[in-house]
Amino acid sequence: MWSDGPGGDSFEEKLRMLAAELSQYVERAVDNVDLDELADTMGVDPSAARSWLENAGGWLRANTENLGDELANRAREPRREPSGSDLLAGAAPHPLDLPNDEQGVALAALESGRWTVEPGTNALVPRGEGPGPTDALGLALELHVRDWTGSDGRLTDTGRHALSRWLDVASAR
Repeated sequence: MWSDGPGGDSFEEKLRMLAAELSQYVERAVDNVDLDELADTMGVDPSAARSWLENAGGWLRANTENLGDELANRAREPRREPSGSDLLAGAAPHPLDLPNDEQGVALAALESGRWTVEPGTNALVPRGEGPGPTDALGLALELHVRDWTGSDGRLTDTGRHALSRWLDVASAR
């Protein structure tokens, strides 16, 4: 166990306070983003940029909420050296993540051929009848980053397994 500091706060408590400050800083930074400038820079609709920022802010809030406790728990664990030379190997989303509903619908639409990836844009577009995705570019990037789709927009084997996991969970509801 870590010893108490001069103020009586334990190392774990200091980590929790630091994480809380970091969380507040991130939240202020998200709140101060100029959406019009961001949308103009990226060449996207301001409402799409707003949606991306809200999703990113929600993700950040959810993932920093318990950061202090997680850091304190990790500080108590014995330090292990990473195997291999790639320190960032686990930095990307895991391909075995369970798709959220929007991602699951997109995987199903791509697999059935109702949606496709528009060549040269990496954006999802509907084919024929039916609604298209609400965030065509962001959703396509999410699927690709998780290795669920290839550069041509077709589902990879990992993407088919992700769709299967999503369908299993959705049918159990």
